[in-house]
Amino acid sequence: RAQAVLQAVTAVQTANTPLSGTTVSESAVTPAQSPVLRIIIDNMYYPVTLDVLHQIFSKFGAVLKIITFTKNNQFQALLQYGDPVNAQQAKLALDGQNIYNACCTLRIDFSKLVNLNVKYNNDKSRDYTRPDLPSGDGQPALDPAIAAAFAKETSLLESTFLLAPISRFSSVPGALSPLAIPNAAAAAAAAAAGRVGMPGVSAGGNTVLLVSNLNEEVSVYGDVQRVKILYNKKDSALIQMADGNQSQLAMNHLNGQKMYGKIIRVTLSKHQTVQLPREGLDDQGLTKDFGNSPLHRFKKPGSKNFQNIFPPSATLHLSNIPPSVAEEDLRTLFANTGGTVKAFKFFQRDHKMALLQMATVEEAIQALIDLHNYNLGENHHLRVSFSKSTI
Repeated sequence: RAQAVLQAVTAVQTANTPLSGTTVSESAVTPAQSPVLRIIIDNMYYPVTLDVLHQIFSKFGAVLKIITFTKNNQFQALLQYGDPVNAQQAKLALDGQNIYNACCTLRIDFSKLVNLNVKYNNDKSRDYTRPDLPSGDGQPALDPAIAAAFAKETSLLESTFLLAPISRFSSVPGALSPLAIPNAAAAAAAAAAGRVGMPGVSAGGNTVLLVSNLNEEVSVYGDVQRVKILYNKKDSALIQMADGNQSQLAMNHLNGQKMYGKIIRVTLSKHQTVQLPREGLDDQGLTKDFGNSPLHRFKKPGSKNFQNIFPPSATLHLSNIPPSVAEEDLRTLFANTGGTVKAFKFFQRDHKMALLQMATVEEAIQALIDLHNYNLGENHHLRVSFSKSTI
């Protein structure tokens, strides 16, 4: 084990200062006491998913289990290897590295735990040795055939997602190199999860979208800063998002969706910003600044909302439901938006949240527009977002 750790240290540092066996301190080759790592993501400007962690850490050995959670407003994870030496190698190589350029920095320590108890396989926790575990929320365990496919998919991921060679990232003082995930694999993972911008699109990209038949549901994919309805084409508008990643997400997920009976078209605009009208000039209320809107979902770095960005779907995720509101109340409320409620289910452990399924995606979009931030009383404003789950 000591020899394996020595090789890991050598591999990490040869790019800068070649090491010989005599220059490694005794503490560096001491075998790790636990196969479990505690991981904190600092400066989490972009979402980091369980799958992204698996892709990165499986480079250093078989990852058995991962549990993710938010503590003290920080995204954290516990990750268990089959061998403590793998944990030592991963810590030596990855501690202090950035997952994406100049952000999402890995802070890694050994956990006092030696084994993780994973009850559910979902987007928050996973036991790669037990593909038969249920997903939680009352969902049944995976069918054996699906479980086998899941295990095969995990094996494919381990062979496909490899860390690219690390090069120094020097444009930001004090920042370490980003961990480059191959573009094709990253694009597939991002598209599947719907949570990360497309490769090559940075936060500094174009933030302005040209949208035909726009409505406020675009804010599901980022924080709308400004809106300008075009004077000569009132069914189109320029939308300025908070950053280029959010504008890319909005375009990817909303272009081609049906709303108010029409297909909306979303493209990147040639404009870099939406200009506010000059003081004293009346633009007939066609331009509005939403920079200080209390409805922004993504203002807080590391917010859980970053982990719950999905394409429009007929199933909606509802949260912040007060105890006094029953299923029938919510069914009636959503039926009043003009659609049909097909199914409803409170979360088993938390009745503040529920899943509600409309008949079509278009009806779900309309319901989200009408009812997000709806006042349910008792100082509870309903939170509505698209869900990847079905009922």
